[in-house]
This record gives sequence, C-alpha cells and structure tokens, in this order.
Amino acid sequence: MRKGFVKEVLSKIKYDPRENEEDYYIVIEHRGAYGNVKKIPVKLIELGHGYFFIEDTQIPYHRILAVVRKDGKVVWKKRGLGDEVKF
Repeated sequence: MRKGFVKEVLSKIKYDPRENEEDYYIVIEHRGAYGNVKKIPVKLIELGHGYFFIEDTQIPYHRILAVVRKDGKVVWKKRGLGDEVKF
C-alpha cells in the first residue's frame, strides 16, 4: 500500500496523464482537533516543497493521513495507522 512519500504519490496522481486527479481525495487531520479529519479532493490542492496549498492556506504534508480513491481504495496511508482505520 505504501509506495513512497505522500508527495510522490500526489505528484503521480496530479501529473501522470494516465491518472485522473478527480478520482482521488486526501484525508487530513484538522489542526488542533485530534481525531477531527477532513476529506479534500486532490484537484483542489497545489503541491509545494514542504507544504501543499488549498487556495491561500498552507498545510504541511505530515497532516495527511491517507490518499484515497473515490471507490474507497486507500492508495497511501500514514505509517502507524492500523488497518482498522476507515476513511
């Protein structure tokens, strides 16, 4: 399941012509609210060096818990998350 760093996975989704970024979303842990997660479509994010951006908001990659296809298949998840975690 884990095929490299999350930025590499997102770069492949966003820039590989064989992928459709509209088929994916990321799951992030909302800052300051442990256990509060948000789902964000990959098409809405821009990749940066140590951060990704949603409009003017800068969010570090370490907040990403998983990259998931719309059909529910997890293509990447943060190390240490158990298999029982559902997105």
